[in-house]
Amino acid sequence: MDNLLESCILCPHHCSVNRLMGEHGYCGAGKDANVARAALHHWEEPCLSGERGSGTVFFSYCTMRCVYCQNALYDGKKGKEVSDEQLGRIFLGLQEQKAHNINLVTPSHYLPQIVKAVDFARTNGLFIPIVYNTSGYETVQSIELLKSSIDIFLTDFKYFDDSYAQKYSGVPAYFKYASSSVGQMVKQTGPAIFDENGIMQKGVIIRHLLLPGLTRDSKNVIRYLYKTFGDDVYLSIMNQYTPLKSVRDYPGLNSTIDSSDYDSVVDYALSLGVKNGFIQEEGTVGESFIPEFGYTTRCDA
Repeated sequence: MDNLLESCILCPHHCSVNRLMGEHGYCGAGKDANVARAALHHWEEPCLSGERGSGTVFFSYCTMRCVYCQNALYDGKKGKEVSDEQLGRIFLGLQEQKAHNINLVTPSHYLPQIVKAVDFARTNGLFIPIVYNTSGYETVQSIELLKSSIDIFLTDFKYFDDSYAQKYSGVPAYFKYASSSVGQMVKQTGPAIFDENGIMQKGVIIRHLLLPGLTRDSKNVIRYLYKTFGDDVYLSIMNQYTPLKSVRDYPGLNSTIDSSDYDSVVDYALSLGVKNGFIQEEGTVGESFIPEFGYTTRCDA
């Protein structure tokens, strides 16, 4: 797996930098995984959080530049570099805390490290599912490398119109990469599987966060996903957009989601026949829902 870092093309940017020699591409990540937070998290979809929480591992850096990002871990200053074995031991520590799963948040640029960490953890007793929590800006080739490591894909599908992806997230061809990678995710996991308590063990959940003024684009996303994947995936339609200081130069993003717009998108999904999905109640907006970072973890080796 280390050879994948010698000329890194893990994400669609295809920077081809040698991360093993200290070079950095678009994401800014280096040779070792940089972890900003590892802790139980209770605000994922119910089939992931359950009663005990999802064992989330937030990674520093990102392959996108979303101006409205709630995590904003681009520079890695709030995180700590860990070895592959240390990362595996973090997974085991979360399992010891009774996490329902290991939830890898913004993982794309650390794929080789994650695969080795999962192998180490499973060899040493890890048995709960692994969740790959991604922006959706992935390549099919990278998703294929996860066949033996990932049980659940929790992926964003942010935009239908690529002009919004370029304007608000700084990436080209988002729809092309998100649609093809989701197709590969579904191929690898098959239909969703749940345990006797309703906790997902295998499958794909696709998140779509509504943005102010982009109701039509949201409906296009929902229509595409349902027409393409039907009931093989679960759709999570989210209203928790929070306008942070980072969007002050983007007037269209300086408001929360109007409840009527959210209801319109949900009603549209129902009219298409969507049955497998999650919606959010009012009250999910606000910085209080944004986790604190700074290498927060009780799961060290």
